[in-house]
Amino acid sequence: MHVLKLSIHATPGAKRTEAAGAHGDALRVRLGAPPVDGKANAALIKWAAAAFSLPKKQVELLHGAAGRQKVLALHFNDAAALSEAQTQVAGWMAAGEQGAE
Repeated sequence: MHVLKLSIHATPGAKRTEAAGAHGDALRVRLGAPPVDGKANAALIKWAAAAFSLPKKQVELLHGAAGRQKVLALHFNDAAALSEAQTQVAGWMAAGEQGAE
């Protein structure tokens, strides 16, 4: 199993759930769910599973269940899928840097 640990800066209460560029060394993710009763965390896990074509059971919230700074562990079956995910994250981070204040 190949694991990607992904630092997330979550912004709950957005219109839709999406990657929104870099926030320091973390990937900013807007969450279309309020930060109550674990709804934002559930939205984050659902988004990550869809974005990386993984079953939800292969997306794990390691840290930050109660805060904006979170760490996800994404479990990939092979090195090629891990590499593809790292490239995808790098693209999101770079896209956000271009539009940063």
